[in-house]
Amino acid sequence: MEYGIVLPIILILVSVVVTFLLAKAIRIFVLISRFDGPPALPLVGNAHEFKSDQREFFVDMTTLMEEYRARSGGLIRMWLGPVPSLVLYKAKHVEVILNNSRHIKKGYLYKFIEPWLGLGLLTSWGQKWFHRRKMLTPTFHFSILQSFMDVFNEQSMILVKKLEKFAEKSETVNIFPLVAYCVLDIICITAMGRSSNAQENSENEYVKAVGRMSELVTIRGKNPLLWPDFIFDKLKSGKEHKETLKILHGVTNKMIQERLKESPKDTNTDDDDVDVVARTRKRIAFLDLLLQMHREDASFTLGDIREEVDTFMFEGHDTTAAAAGWAILLIGHHPDVQARLHMEIDEVFGDSMRPVTSDDLSRLQYLTCVVKETLRLIPSVPSIFRKLDEDIMLDGKVVPKETLVALSIYGLHQDPDEFPNPERFDPDRFLPVNAEERHPYAYVPFSAGPRNCIGQKFAMMEDKIILASILRRFSIKSIQTIDEAKPAGQLILRPAEGNMLVNLSRRK
Repeated sequence: MEYGIVLPIILILVSVVVTFLLAKAIRIFVLISRFDGPPALPLVGNAHEFKSDQREFFVDMTTLMEEYRARSGGLIRMWLGPVPSLVLYKAKHVEVILNNSRHIKKGYLYKFIEPWLGLGLLTSWGQKWFHRRKMLTPTFHFSILQSFMDVFNEQSMILVKKLEKFAEKSETVNIFPLVAYCVLDIICITAMGRSSNAQENSENEYVKAVGRMSELVTIRGKNPLLWPDFIFDKLKSGKEHKETLKILHGVTNKMIQERLKESPKDTNTDDDDVDVVARTRKRIAFLDLLLQMHREDASFTLGDIREEVDTFMFEGHDTTAAAAGWAILLIGHHPDVQARLHMEIDEVFGDSMRPVTSDDLSRLQYLTCVVKETLRLIPSVPSIFRKLDEDIMLDGKVVPKETLVALSIYGLHQDPDEFPNPERFDPDRFLPVNAEERHPYAYVPFSAGPRNCIGQKFAMMEDKIILASILRRFSIKSIQTIDEAKPAGQLILRPAEGNMLVNLSRRK
């Protein structure tokens, strides 16, 4: 008797759930279909059009964005398998997402970064993100960054000395890996408190592992068939992912344990302590500050520390190296820009090779414009993603909850309405007189709003010191154009074949 009652109830509940899910899916389909976009196939959506070659994928996406810039004003509707997606690359649309603290949940692609970075500052959301952001902000206090200046200078000068032999022999040099090794040593010292000696050991496995992990995550994200772990883990790429992850976590775990044994017992960052740091130039690693937080709050575990160290190592290494590398390549193609840089640098430093100071950086205004224009033309992070937790309005249409919003920073920076003749490299765009009328969300190389990059000041200081150190000693002539270096659409906009070829000559 009871069985006869339970079964109809179960059937009714199942019917209600199925009806609810079907109605929800139909609503999403109807609303998202009101936006213009390329035709999609059932189940796979537009994923079948995504080339496995990262360079081809990047070229195809830039071509598609140019086509729809005229058709729909910087909006493209796409389907990534069963996931509805909207690509945004107009400032007024991007602002709706970035300038709202309710839209901070990252998109599906970040799920595939979680095995590496966990739920740290880059990948977390909600209260965990708000708490973690508030907790970590003091670690990027200006006075703490000041204590890193000697690291930036020391490692930049090692790079300059390595470049000397190429200049002496007039040999063509692939600048990208050399800059990447320099940046890795900087990040390891500032984050971990010890050098990786990457500049002395060019076969550094961590550098290779970061690049390969970025490729694997991107490949997986573009193919819905690889999303389920039980499929991906059994494939060759999944097994390689596991081995690469072992290298990445092995490096950070080892350094955390070593630093835990020798870390200073008190690295508080209240005002008095910050003054001491600034005055004595004491070198306190990011990891030391995290370990102090761990001592003061046991709920901030060693696992949490590894999440943030891995995040800082990834975001502070690959992105900064790419920006400096692309800047060198662009400077080497524009003699007029290079001449102005040399003039500015000579006015600040003369013939001296003394360390760069923070006061020097404030005087290198044209160099700042060059770095900013590089990040406009070739942003280190070409796209960021958000998953909507509520409906929003764009161009008078409803974008339904659960849509994946892809904010194309590359496409945004190519908007001719904001940047006339956008393919031209013109650092003067960022002179104050030329930038003051620009839409505040037209240029967001470090994102913007509540989830902007916490380390952007660190990155700008680092890149400017590296570039200033090179330009004080050398003149640059690029052998490759940007297109020949083949920017590739991965997590970071890297050269597809790892090459940025230049000739260096010693300045007279």
